[in-house]
Amino acid sequence: MKKGIIPVALGTAVTAAGLSMLNRRHTDIRSDNPYAWGVAGFGLAHVVLGAIDLMSDNYDDDFC
Repeated sequence: MKKGIIPVALGTAVTAAGLSMLNRRHTDIRSDNPYAWGVAGFGLAHVVLGAIDLMSDNYDDDFC
């Protein structure tokens, strides 16, 4: 298994959870909920870092 797959999958799930917290049908909380945006941002950070890890895994063999 490549090194960045788990952070990307985790980040995707956490981002989806954060964005689902913004849905007004299920809660009375306004759509500018800072906790939901924080969870979504945390998930996006995992996606970005996992993608960087995937890309660096591809390029390590070329530079050695």
